[in-house]
Amino acid sequence: MTNQRHDAVAMLISEHHSTKALFQQFEKLCDPSFVIKKKLAEQICNELMTHMEMEEQVFYPAVRAAVKEDDEIDEALVEHSSAKELIQQIMAMEVGEDLYDAKLKVLQEQIEHHTGEEENEIFPKVRETKVDLVALGVQMAGFKVKRGTLPSLADAVHAGS
Repeated sequence: MTNQRHDAVAMLISEHHSTKALFQQFEKLCDPSFVIKKKLAEQICNELMTHMEMEEQVFYPAVRAAVKEDDEIDEALVEHSSAKELIQQIMAMEVGEDLYDAKLKVLQEQIEHHTGEEENEIFPKVRETKVDLVALGVQMAGFKVKRGTLPSLADAVHAGS
């Protein structure tokens, strides 16, 4: 029996929740915390970039044919492109600059919309396919290990056991 905690969809949903929590932390920071705000914004942006690259290079190609929903995957890729542009703008800014907080808020809203579509539309269809989600999860964890965003492949695969 497949343990869903170790599969690709569960991994992505977990990352969605983590990102949402980071955005909530950012919202709670008061204006004088510029250093903390900058570090948290950079963490959000870096984690989102890795997550999107992993989806684009590993997850979407693996599930595209199986779900037979090119439009949904294509829309997700366009949403990624828009988010990446906003991330580049945010990373080039300093806390306190005009529109800094506004751009992070818009990024948060875009990501919430995007993850909602994935979780409610794409992921349920993926779960109905014959795609080996555990093997795909291992592949995705390997992608992250190569980028130094997971301590080890073994930790990623066996988390929560």
